[in-house]
Amino acid sequence: MPHDHPHMAPKDGDRRVVIAIWANGLLTMAQIVGGLLSGSLALIADAIHNFSDMTSLAIAFGARKIARRPADAKMTFGYGRIEIVAALVNYTSLIIVGLYLVYEGAMRLLDPPEIAAWTLVILGGVALVVDSLTAALTYAMQKTSVNIRALFLHNLSDALASVAVIIGGVLILLYDIRWVDPAITIGIAAYILWLGFTEIGGPIRTLMLGSPPDIDTEAVIAALENVDGVVELHHAHFWQMQEHQAALDSHVVVADERWNDVDDIKAAIKARLTDQFGIAHSTLEFERAWNKHKNADRYGHG
Repeated sequence: MPHDHPHMAPKDGDRRVVIAIWANGLLTMAQIVGGLLSGSLALIADAIHNFSDMTSLAIAFGARKIARRPADAKMTFGYGRIEIVAALVNYTSLIIVGLYLVYEGAMRLLDPPEIAAWTLVILGGVALVVDSLTAALTYAMQKTSVNIRALFLHNLSDALASVAVIIGGVLILLYDIRWVDPAITIGIAAYILWLGFTEIGGPIRTLMLGSPPDIDTEAVIAALENVDGVVELHHAHFWQMQEHQAALDSHVVVADERWNDVDDIKAAIKARLTDQFGIAHSTLEFERAWNKHKNADRYGHG
């Protein structure tokens, strides 16, 4: 289906990302110091997660800048896919952070340390404010960019982790339940891993030239084979140039008696692709029915 998303001006989006980078950088330093002083692994875990967010924001910021470069002789498809690569890097870092926190949390469960709970609660509150601000800054942008969506999920998970850190600090203050700190760390890590593994498939699919997930390829081919004069399609390749730019490359077999109308048939196919399926980029190779590829596969080159 065609995409219809409102787009924020690039400079406005860049400004929001820069603000988020500075906010996460300052928060990370405060949490690391606070975690070391208080002995809280959950606070350090949240700091590590925030540091990964800051790195992710920097990667995304650079990717946004590069993606706007026009196509040239070296990169004939343009630079838009750099944002898909950035998203893959950010989701991978999210998974690595999650696995590390599971390990650290499990070690701390065996021997829970003393925790300065007030430091935990105060810095957890500050983190919640910053994480919520950063998530709010990227919320509108994440609807149209897998790159920014990775950042938004980073910061949303941070905000939830900060809530967990505050709850843990309160429980330690009231009941001296020291094991709650590493337990919360493992809970945060589990949520991080769930986010990472559920979201990483999209960028991988795009980079592997997978067909666009919201397009029914069989329906597209059936619709094109119903165009007057078309006998069949084969060697079809559905893929995405960028996140919201679906493309089709295909061989089109035209009835022998309609060969002189191939230009009209081509126009009809492209109009149907754009109007019905939102596929604005297509490369079509036409064959006469009498000279078509024999036993050609519907998809791929076989």
